[in-house]
Amino acid sequence: MANTISSGALFIFLLCVSDLVTGQIRYSIPEELEHGAFVGNIAEDLKLSVWELSARKLRLASDDRKQYMEVNLQNGIVFVSERIDREQICRQSSTCLLSFQIILWNPFNNPLEIHPVAVEILDINDNSPRFLKNEFSLQISELIAPGARFPLESAHDPDVGTNTVSNYQINTNEHFGLNVQTRTDGSKSVELLLEKSLDREQQPTFHLLLTAIDDGIPQRSGTTRIIITVVDFNDNAPLFDHEIYRASVAENAPKGTLVIKINAADRDEGINAELTYSFTSHVSQTIRELFKLHPATGEIRVQGVLDFEESGVYELDVQAVDNGSVGMTGHAKVVVGLIDTNDNAPELDMTVVARAVREDAPPGTVIALIRVTDPDSGEYGHVQCQIPVNIPFKLEKTLRNNYKMVTNDILDRETAPLYNISISAWDGGSPPLLTSKTISVSVTDVNDNAPRFTQSSFNVYLMENNIPGASIFAVTALDSDLDQNGEVSYSILENQILDVSASAYVTINSRNGNIYALRSFDYEQLKHFQIKVQAQDDVSPPLSSTAIVNVIILDQNDNTPVIVSPLTWNSSASVEIAPQSVFPGYLVTKVTAADADSGQNSRLSYQLLEATDPNLFTVGLHSGEIRTTRSIMDKDIITERLVICVKDNGQPSLSSTATISFSITSNVTEKSSERTDTPRLSEYFSPLNRYLVIILGSTSFLFLVTIIFLVVVKFKQDSNIAEDYSSTICCYRRSNSNNAFNRRPAVNESVNYTGPVQTEGYRYTVCLSPVSSKSDFLFLKPCHPTLPFNDLGVRDTNARK
Repeated sequence: MANTISSGALFIFLLCVSDLVTGQIRYSIPEELEHGAFVGNIAEDLKLSVWELSARKLRLASDDRKQYMEVNLQNGIVFVSERIDREQICRQSSTCLLSFQIILWNPFNNPLEIHPVAVEILDINDNSPRFLKNEFSLQISELIAPGARFPLESAHDPDVGTNTVSNYQINTNEHFGLNVQTRTDGSKSVELLLEKSLDREQQPTFHLLLTAIDDGIPQRSGTTRIIITVVDFNDNAPLFDHEIYRASVAENAPKGTLVIKINAADRDEGINAELTYSFTSHVSQTIRELFKLHPATGEIRVQGVLDFEESGVYELDVQAVDNGSVGMTGHAKVVVGLIDTNDNAPELDMTVVARAVREDAPPGTVIALIRVTDPDSGEYGHVQCQIPVNIPFKLEKTLRNNYKMVTNDILDRETAPLYNISISAWDGGSPPLLTSKTISVSVTDVNDNAPRFTQSSFNVYLMENNIPGASIFAVTALDSDLDQNGEVSYSILENQILDVSASAYVTINSRNGNIYALRSFDYEQLKHFQIKVQAQDDVSPPLSSTAIVNVIILDQNDNTPVIVSPLTWNSSASVEIAPQSVFPGYLVTKVTAADADSGQNSRLSYQLLEATDPNLFTVGLHSGEIRTTRSIMDKDIITERLVICVKDNGQPSLSSTATISFSITSNVTEKSSERTDTPRLSEYFSPLNRYLVIILGSTSFLFLVTIIFLVVVKFKQDSNIAEDYSSTICCYRRSNSNNAFNRRPAVNESVNYTGPVQTEGYRYTVCLSPVSSKSDFLFLKPCHPTLPFNDLGVRDTNARK
C-alpha cells in the first residue's frame, strides 16, 4: 500500500514537471522472459556515462502496481524483474505496451530530467485453442436432406495475431464436413455441414473430433468431441429370426409349459420398434385352445391337454406388428411336434455284503451287489448306473443291468472314516429319468499310525535351585488311531548326563506327558542337558516316535563374590608399601574377585567402605585397582586399613568384604646412609630388614657373578663384539628359576576376563639409586608397571645363543 501511494505521489510530481520530458525510448521484448533477461541499455540510449547513472540518481517510475523492469546502475542495462504475461496485462489487444519513466537529477540547471520509456510486449504462442466444453451433443433426424448446416461453438485462444485460432478440422467421415467463415473482427466461426443422407438403422450415432488450430510457432491446437444422435423414422417392417420355427413338446406337458419363444426385430427405434405378437386368422380355434402366444414376449406355452395319438404335429401362423403411426407387419410359421414321453424311472435293487470294511482291506473287496431294472422299452429301457468318481470304490458290471461295488484303492480311516455312497441309475429317455439310493460304508480302524509329537524337539528353560518333584514341562503326542490304538504312553529313553542316568534327573508321567525334576539343579555344575522322550501306543506290536527335550538351566544369583587376590585370611590381607616409590596414581595393589554366577549376576563392582585415611587411597569401581591419591608423607601413620566391598549386579545383589592392611616400610636406603653418633637400637632392626639384607646381598652377588661370566664368554667368542658391547646390561630375562623373585598368580585369575593368561617369565630392571654408595640393598621393580611382559623390548641376546 505504501509503494502504491509513493508511486502515485511520484506520478503527480512528474505531471507537474512534464515540461522536462524528452523524447520517448521504445523497446520490444517477447513475453514470458526469465528474470534478468535483457531489455535495453538505457545508458547508451540516453548517451550517458555509466558513472552518471548513480551520480544523477537514476530512478525508474511506473504507475503499474507491479514493477516489471529494473535498471542495473552498474552498466545501465534495463532487465526483466517480474514474469510478464501479455494475456494477463493486455488481454487480446493487438498491441501491448508497458510504459515507465526514467528520472535523472540534474544538479546544474533543471532539477529533473524525465525520459519516457515504452516496452512493447510481443505475443508468443504460449496458449492452445480451447473449447468451452470437452463434448457437444447434436440430434439430427434421418430424414434431413444433405446440405443442412449446424452451427458449432468456436474455440477461444488468448493469444493474438497469427497465434490465435486460424482454422478448424474434423476427422474423416463420409457424412459430415466443416464450413469455416471469417468474421469482421478476424475471428473464425465454424459450422457442421451434412454432406450425405443419414440412415439410423445403419449408424445410429456419430463420434466426431473437432480440432481448432492456430498459426503460431510452434503450432498449437485444441479438440472437442461432437456426439451426433440420428433420430429415427418408421421406415422398416419387423423381421423374425426365422421364417419357420420348429419345436417339440412332450405329450403330457403340464399347462404353462414353454414350447418356444419367437422373436422379431425392428430396425427402427422408440415406439416404431415396439412389437406386438399374435396368431393370424389362419390358426383355428382348436389350436388356440391348446397353445397361447404372449403378445409382448413372443412366448408360446401349453394351454390345453396335448395328446400324441390325436395329433403329432401342429402348425401355428404368427405375426408381429409395430406401434408406429402406420403399423408395419412381419410373418412367420411355428411347427410344434409332440414327443412320446418316458414316464417310468429305473428301479434299484441292492444286496449289501458288508457295511463295515477294515482300512487295510485290499482293493477288490466286495461291498454290495446291485441290480437295475426299467419297465420301459427301447432306449427308455436302456439303463446306466454309476457312483461318484472321487471315492475309493467302483462299480464293476457282471451281467446286463447287474453290478458289484468293490474297493478301488487303499482306505484310510483317519482321512475318511465313513462313506455315504450315492448310487445313481438313469434311462435313455430325453430327458432321462433318474433314480438314486445311498449306502453307508464305515471304515474300521487298524493300528497304522504312530504317535506324533507336536514338535520334533522342545526347549525347556528352567531356573536353577528348582524344587525337586515339581513339573518343569509337558510334552504332547497325538495318535490319529481310535480307542486302544490311539492311547499314548510316555517314557524317557536311557541316556547319560554327566555319567549319570537321565532317570536320576527327571521322570515323566506316562499318561499325560508331564516331566518332573527329581533334584534341584545348580547352574554352576550343570548348564544344560538333553533327554529323549518316547511316545508309544498300547497295542501289539506297538508303534512309537521320539522327541528331544533340551533342558536349559538358567542362572540365579546364588553365589557371592569371592576375593581371590590379594590372598586373604579370615577376610583380611596385608600389603607392604615402600613410601619412596609412591606417587599420585600409584598402583598399590589390585583386588580381584570371582563370581561363579554368569551374566549380570557375575558383573562385579568394587567400593571402599572404610579407610583409616579416606583421602589417601581410591578404589576402581570396575577394575578393583587400589591407587594412591598423593605421595606418602612422614606424618602418615605406619599402617593403613581399608575395608573393600565387592558386589555383583544380580537381583538381589550379593556382596563380600575384605580388610586390607597396608604397612608403610621405612626408606632403609636413606637411613642406612645416615651417620649418627647414636648407636642403633636392636629393636628398630626388625627381622624383615634382616631378610631383606640377606636376599638383596645374595641377589647382588649372583648378579655380579653372572655379569663377569657373560663378559668373559663374550670376550672369548668375539673380541670385536666385546668392544661394541660397552653398554651396561640393565635387564635380563628370568624364567623357571627357583631363586628368582616368583610372582604368585592369583587364584582363578582368568575368571571373567577375556585376555589370555601370561605363562612366560617376567623381566626386571635393576635400578640403582643415585646414592648407591650409601645403599645396603637394591630395589627390584618391573621395567614398566602397566605394559604386558611380552611387549618389553630389552632382551639378553647372549642368553639365546
